[in-house]
Amino acid sequence: MNRRFVLGSALSVAAVAVAGLGVTTLTAQESSTAVATATTSNAVPANRQMTIWRDPSCGCCDAYADYMEENGYVVTRVDDRDFDKRSIEVGVPENGLGCHLAQVDGYYVSGLVPAEIVDRLTTERPEIIGITLPGMPQNAPGMAGKNGPLKTFAFGKDGVSVYADE
Repeated sequence: MNRRFVLGSALSVAAVAVAGLGVTTLTAQESSTAVATATTSNAVPANRQMTIWRDPSCGCCDAYADYMEENGYVVTRVDDRDFDKRSIEVGVPENGLGCHLAQVDGYYVSGLVPAEIVDRLTTERPEIIGITLPGMPQNAPGMAGKNGPLKTFAFGKDGVSVYADE
């Protein structure tokens, strides 16, 4: 498994991106915009690169990142205890927050959204900011629960709507 970690938060003085054999130090300003490009290969298509901002003590976020890697994504993990504030800043509805925030191919993905829904998002390319699976449903990827339908919401300039209920 190829793991990449960035330590720190948007409020930290510096973040460290570990990529391949090298280590790149990023300033706080750079870490917000350059994490994905500093830690992923240009050979990986944008729709297969994912950056996840998560609380470093959240085990389900690591399980979700592992799940996305198993589904063909190159995942960069960014320790950010304030991911919820970052989520609201990018447009995730406050009552629709997931347990982490991810970015993939220009879209934001909040929470434990199944890989096939993320694949659909980057293939269909709707005019939205992103999608969210609120909370931490027991049957979501990264959780140890049963299978069953999950309701994922789209959010953007036109408000909030159901994106998937499967």
